[in-house]
Amino acid sequence: MSSLQKRLQFTWRLTRVLLHLVVGLWTCAVVFPFADDTGRRWRIRQWSVELLAICRVQVSLHNPGNNVAAVRALIVANHISWLDIFAINSIQTCSFVGKSDIRDWPLLGWLCEKGGTIFIARGKQRDVRRIFQGLVTSIEAGERVAFFPEGTTAPQGTLLPFHANLFEAALDAKVPVQPYALRYLDAQGALHPAADFIGDMTFAQSMIAILQGEPMKAELIQLAPIETAGLHRRQLAAAAQGLIAEALGQSQAEQASAAA
Repeated sequence: MSSLQKRLQFTWRLTRVLLHLVVGLWTCAVVFPFADDTGRRWRIRQWSVELLAICRVQVSLHNPGNNVAAVRALIVANHISWLDIFAINSIQTCSFVGKSDIRDWPLLGWLCEKGGTIFIARGKQRDVRRIFQGLVTSIEAGERVAFFPEGTTAPQGTLLPFHANLFEAALDAKVPVQPYALRYLDAQGALHPAADFIGDMTFAQSMIAILQGEPMKAELIQLAPIETAGLHRRQLAAAAQGLIAEALGQSQAEQASAAA
């Protein structure tokens, strides 16, 4: 394929993404105020599926027999990219806890907010307590709530230590923790380099890398639920991290190295 053809294809994909964002903005502004919770969840899932298709990301769910239809659970996963939210939403719509700076992303930040993302500011204990109470209320109301316990994105192949604070919500709501392991692969089954969204990389830079790169497969591995009765939040965090690390093929030595 010539360089001109590649540029044309990239331009076409970027145009489709921008148009899809406009559709999302219109849906949030005009449709959501008149839609019920079921209608909003359905539209969020469809929008996520279509966005991933434009970005040439195919999501596959592994181990779907592990209680995939469970409604009341606190969902946790490792965090690689902004794609993670839409990969999980394409399977089952969730309310996510995200960093407050996501709200400042052009267009997508507003969409995430209208799509139910709960923003939390780093280092603000009062904000953590407020979010925590909201999580418990949402879970008790039957919503599926998800967060990334690493607190930030990590390069593929690396799993950062899990923060335990928000695991307390599962204890208070008396629901299991449902862990997922997530990775992005290329056609050869290797970790896809365009998926990483780390350091000072901007959302625009990440989007360009994805649209210019080769198609990728998002592999979402659903692990066995962790029952919470009698456990401490730190034990839940450690158990979830261990299951996800094992699913991603990380050894205890690699986990210790990442923690250091």
